[in-house]
Amino acid sequence: MKGKRAWSLHGSSKVVACAFGLLAGLGGITHGIGEVLQGNVVPEKLWIYSWATGPIATNMGGEPGITIVPNFLITGILAIVVSAMVMVWSVGFIKDKRGGWILIILSITMLLVGGGVGPPIIGVLAGVAGLGANTPPYWWRKQLSPNSQRFLAVLWPWFFGAGMINGVFLTIGSLILVYFFDLNNPDLFTNSFFLMVVLLILMIFTGRAYDLQKNRNV
Repeated sequence: MKGKRAWSLHGSSKVVACAFGLLAGLGGITHGIGEVLQGNVVPEKLWIYSWATGPIATNMGGEPGITIVPNFLITGILAIVVSAMVMVWSVGFIKDKRGGWILIILSITMLLVGGGVGPPIIGVLAGVAGLGANTPPYWWRKQLSPNSQRFLAVLWPWFFGAGMINGVFLTIGSLILVYFFDLNNPDLFTNSFFLMVVLLILMIFTGRAYDLQKNRNV
């Protein structure tokens, strides 16, 4: 019962951390695949482009990233491995006491080994949401009036829904569009990423009010 009660108390934080950590890892794997395909080549600098050929390179700006490993093949393998760890941790271990911190560390590692820029940032924000999964929301109860809590609580599902639609578009829909429809609009995907960051921040904030409203008697 205690575990179920804790899940209820911090429901929004766990859901956000799990869902967007999963999407972040999926995005990092996409970067890693492109780097592996470039083969045993030494990058000219820390700033790289994960894809050198194909629709992602021509229609999505090549998916820029960073690597501290001077080899595209090894970078790609590490990016795939760390991104998979991000996904596994987000789904299976985010409820751990240090779950949010570990997800943040894994996301920063993903950034340094070629997992792109966007996916690690989304992963870090998912980790921040995960930090709230083990922090009682009572402080928010003191800071927000009952009316403010109700208003913000109503907004959370909308922000979460919009964020999920945008996140799936960014990680999966974008690939479908560039591969099957030859869409060439890098600004669309860049703006989608910026919107994702804003929505995640709003989800983290409004989620605390949502949890309070769901647990009024806690």
